[in-house]
Amino acid sequence: MKTAMTKRHSVGALLILGLATVGAASAQTSDPSKNAGTGQMSDMSQSGTMEGMDHSQMGHSQMDQSQTDKLKTNKAKKNKPKKAKPKSEQPEMDMSQMDHSQMDHSTMGQSQTSKSMTEHPQADMSQMDHSKMGQSQTKPETEQAKTDISEMDHSQMDHSQMNHASDQPIQGATPAPQQGMAGMAHSMGGTDQGMKMGPMQGGSPPPDARNPDAYAEGTTFRNLPGNEMHDEMPFGRVLLDKFEYAKGDGEQGQNLDAEAWYGNDYNKAWFKAEGERRGGQLQSMRTEALWDRTFATFWSTQLGVRHDTGGGDSRNWLAFGVRGLAPYWFDTTATAYWSAGRVAARFDVRYELLFTQRLILEPEIEANLYSKSDPSRGLGSGLSDMEFGLRLRYEIRRQFAPYIGVTWSRNFGDTADYARARGERNKNTQIVAGVRVWY
Repeated sequence: MKTAMTKRHSVGALLILGLATVGAASAQTSDPSKNAGTGQMSDMSQSGTMEGMDHSQMGHSQMDQSQTDKLKTNKAKKNKPKKAKPKSEQPEMDMSQMDHSQMDHSTMGQSQTSKSMTEHPQADMSQMDHSKMGQSQTKPETEQAKTDISEMDHSQMDHSQMNHASDQPIQGATPAPQQGMAGMAHSMGGTDQGMKMGPMQGGSPPPDARNPDAYAEGTTFRNLPGNEMHDEMPFGRVLLDKFEYAKGDGEQGQNLDAEAWYGNDYNKAWFKAEGERRGGQLQSMRTEALWDRTFATFWSTQLGVRHDTGGGDSRNWLAFGVRGLAPYWFDTTATAYWSAGRVAARFDVRYELLFTQRLILEPEIEANLYSKSDPSRGLGSGLSDMEFGLRLRYEIRRQFAPYIGVTWSRNFGDTADYARARGERNKNTQIVAGVRVWY
């Protein structure tokens, strides 16, 4: 009995499905223009027709699968989407005369706007009127960022639980501008830190700082002889740069050029002496006592007094000059003098040309100038005299070196006139020989 009823139900279900399929096919064949719009309705009608059916008692084991496959094939053809026409074939919409003044764009989704702009990239909207669009509900980001927090009081906030692990700067991120924070009260009276930041450098040391002289046991610097730095240690030197015999042009005599100094690298007491003796008489003698003070690498100033004797009245001068090594190792001395309204100047430049470590050729040039004539000493104004010499020495030891050389000297201006009046020559060439000693 049950088997017969099951067969009857199965036959009834197959008949209903067949009728529904035939009706849908006939509707699609009769009106093909409405296929796209009625396809969904057909599916809904089918589902509506079969919604109240009880399939629990149906015997599907005896169903003909060919009919089922045929129904699935027809449904797949019906739901197959149509091919869309390319965008190039779609007509361009002219929206230049459209009035958007009454439209409300405040609730538009950005995704839809972006999609519409992408689908219609060639739309001409140059004549569109956007002046009356309802955009009042959308605030620009710049206005939202300008939040005035100048009156906020952070004094009661507890920052002890804040996690600063995320405060690391993000690479490539642009820091946000600080706006309206001039009046913020950042007092942290309620926090646990209570931290006071002092100056990082400078200032007085703390009271508990270690004493730098704690291990000296009271011993001071001056109580350790021989422990001085080299630039503070005093040195001294005595140099007889020229101690020679000179002969030439009917004259013979002796020349002396010596100096001595004592002090450290920065301050020295300096003494100079230079003179000539001719025919058994002292012709001229110049002595100076100076304070030498270093002001730059290889350069120092010299301040002191000068005293002239021999060949007339004695003169005293105040002296101020500089000495040092000019570029390319030229030993240079330039000194200015003042005495009772008279001004004088003296220049001395020399250079040591080493053939070997012991054989040295030293050229030297000297010049003297005076602002006023001094007839009592036979000196005229302007360039008074000049001397050029070449001396070749051989240093047997560094402290002792014999030498030979030649000198040329000449008087100028009124000095030459005074020399002629005394029966002296204005140009002299002399051969010199002597020793150079220092210790």
